[in-house]
Amino acid sequence: MNHHGQEPAPGVPPAGENLEYRVAHLRDRIAGGPLGELGARLEVRGETVLLTGTVPSAHTRDEICDLVAAELAGHQVHCDITVADSSSPDHAEDLA
Repeated sequence: MNHHGQEPAPGVPPAGENLEYRVAHLRDRIAGGPLGELGARLEVRGETVLLTGTVPSAHTRDEICDLVAAELAGHQVHCDITVADSSSPDHAEDLA
């Protein structure tokens, strides 16, 4: 039986597609886009993808986590992105 030309079901990676390969291309895409300056890292750990880094806002965290989850649909993605606290200190620092 010939399966040439058949499309996989929605959300299912094509047969034989390597997770490492997909993650590498996603890394390149993120690095070349507006999210590239954030320093987010993608690592494959078994069948799970770990997304780590620090971003300036909760909105940016949600944006990159949603992008990675959508691009790697069908795979488990753990988003461990931290939001940097850029607020002013609420008290003076004691240097004595």
